[in-house]
Amino acid sequence: LWILKPAGVWTLLRLHIQPVPYNMSCFIVNVSITRFLNYFFCVMLYFFFFNLQHDRAYDTLEFYHRLHIFAENKRTIDHHNAGNHSFTMGLNQFSDMRFEEFRKSFLLTEPQNCSATEGGHVSSAGPYPEFIDWRMKGDYVTPVKSQGHCGSCWTFSTTGCLESVTAIATGKLIPLSEQQLIDCAKDFNNHGCFGGLPSQAFEYIKYNNGLMTEEDYPYKGIFEPALAAAFVRDVVNISSYDEKAMVDAVARLNPVSFAFEVVSDFMHYKEGVYTSTKCKNTADKVNHAVLAVGYGAEENGTPYWIVKNSWGPAWGVDGYFLIERGQNMCGLAACSSYPLPLV
Repeated sequence: LWILKPAGVWTLLRLHIQPVPYNMSCFIVNVSITRFLNYFFCVMLYFFFFNLQHDRAYDTLEFYHRLHIFAENKRTIDHHNAGNHSFTMGLNQFSDMRFEEFRKSFLLTEPQNCSATEGGHVSSAGPYPEFIDWRMKGDYVTPVKSQGHCGSCWTFSTTGCLESVTAIATGKLIPLSEQQLIDCAKDFNNHGCFGGLPSQAFEYIKYNNGLMTEEDYPYKGIFEPALAAAFVRDVVNISSYDEKAMVDAVARLNPVSFAFEVVSDFMHYKEGVYTSTKCKNTADKVNHAVLAVGYGAEENGTPYWIVKNSWGPAWGVDGYFLIERGQNMCGLAACSSYPLPLV
C-alpha cells in the first residue's frame, strides 16, 4: 500500500513527539508503537480526505513533501486547540502549505505603509450600539469571494466596502470588479497581485470616474467607462490607531476597509476571537486587507470585530472571522478607510 511506503512512515516518524489527538477518531492509547501507528493512520486518513476535498493531485515526491507539511500543520493545530485560547484552529485549504509559501501567494508582498494617511473621519459623540452586523441589517454585503493565488486582497476589501456603501445609499447591491483594480489602479501606488491599499484604490475609482461590475469586467476584461456601475465622490481615511472612530463609522455609516498583519497562526483560523502575540501593531507591517462589517463582544466581555475575508467561504466561519477589538490587534487600526459614494 502507498501509505506504508518507507518515505511516508519516515515523514511521520520524524514528527512523532507526543502528538495530540485531533478528535476522538484519533484515539491514542498509552503504548508508544501503538500511539505512533494510530497517529500515522489518522494523519494519512485526514490527508486522504483533504486531497479529495480540495482536488489535490501530486506526483510521488510532491506527495510526501505535502504530507510532511500537512502533518506539521496538523500538529500545530492540535497543540493549539489543546490549550486555552480565545480562538480555535482547523484544517483548511492551506493545510498543505508552509506559511512562507502561503505569504507569497495570498498576502501583500510589496511594502505597504499607510503611516502617512491623514484622517478625515469625524466621529459623533455616541453612544453606539453594543452589536452591529451589516449582514443582518439588510441586503448590504455581497457573498464572500476568493482571491485565488494572487495577493489582491486589497481589491476585495475595496469592492466589498464600495458595494456596501453604494447599497446603503441606493438600495441596490451590485458585485463590483476586482479585476479592473488589478489591471488599472497601478498609477495609484497599487501593484496588482503584489499588493495595494483600499484607500489608494478608492482614489483610483474617484479619479477614474467609476468602477465596473464584476459581470461586465470579468477576468481579463477591458474597462469601458460607459459601463461603470459605482462611483466615489470622496475617500475618508480614519485617523491611524483610532478604533473608536472605526466603531463610529461602522455603527453609524457603513462597513470599513482596513489592513493588518497576518502571521502564521492566522492561516489556520477556524472560529472564535483571534488574538496573537506574534504580530506587530505598526503601519509598516500590514500585509492583508479585509472588510469590517460589524462588531460585538463575547459573553466574557472580550470585544471583537466581525470581518469579511477574501479566501472563500470554506475558510474560517463561512469566510468571516472575529478579531479582538480595542487593542489595535496586529495593526488593524493603522490604516482604515471607506468611500463616500457618488449617487
